[in-house]
Amino acid sequence: MATSRFSTRILPKIVLSPSLVLLIVCVYGFIAYTTVLSFTGSKLLPRYNFVGFDQYVRLFDNPRWAIAVENMAIFGVLYMVFATALGLFIAILMDQKIRAEGAFRAVFLYPMALSFVVTGVIWQWLLNPTLGLEHMMRGLGWESFSFQWLVDPDKAIYTIVIAGVWQVTGFVMALFLAGLRGIDTEILRAARIDGAPLFKVYTRIIIPALRPVFLTVFVIEAHLAIKSYDLVVSLTKGGPGVSTELPSTFMYSVAFTRNELGLGAASAVVMLMTLAAIIIPYLYSELRDERAE
Repeated sequence: MATSRFSTRILPKIVLSPSLVLLIVCVYGFIAYTTVLSFTGSKLLPRYNFVGFDQYVRLFDNPRWAIAVENMAIFGVLYMVFATALGLFIAILMDQKIRAEGAFRAVFLYPMALSFVVTGVIWQWLLNPTLGLEHMMRGLGWESFSFQWLVDPDKAIYTIVIAGVWQVTGFVMALFLAGLRGIDTEILRAARIDGAPLFKVYTRIIIPALRPVFLTVFVIEAHLAIKSYDLVVSLTKGGPGVSTELPSTFMYSVAFTRNELGLGAASAVVMLMTLAAIIIPYLYSELRDERAE
């Protein structure tokens, strides 16, 4: 009896305890430490002279932060809208029991297996006016072709949208496809027998039934958008100028290039609070649905 109790209750706790300690120290511990630093006047090195909310006041008065937030709004909205729409469209096509479905799934999912750095470098080559698409089209004889978004301060942010959507669309497709395969086919069959047009079947039955998938997709996309540092650095390096500056690149630049550790910590805390404002309602909704069931 004692051996059985040890193997079922105590042993799992012993096995999981090192991971739990590392999680508490390396994740929650550093979150708490960053929050503390955001209330100090830390520069190159941490200093514990508490200055209240001064770093947050400096943060929101900084014009670069305002540009980063504006860019984040543009990138986040377009990224989520286009990735969701394309992912759902491809999932609907894949749900028609097409041939070689497995091969197509692998092709669409492949970009998600790449790191954001690799994705950024690939699209930097493709969109570079002297190396990529523009160079290729002019080499084929279309001398007037021009695509210089990567070096245009007004359009460079949209190149990040293109690269981000390309990478995440396949993953979104897989989530929606799993949701489509989980819908009760009897309901769909009954709707078709009643003569409902295919468009109404999707808009009134199938898409509303995918509400939990939509919620999951939006949370994942928002998380990826907020922490999209690697993609921006490898694709545009925040330029031209600061035209593609995002909160993540602002935080790194301020903290480790300009030696404003306290200000960088404040920006990191604001990013964390933004992410928490998205994830916590999602978790609450999931827990509420589980309790209701």
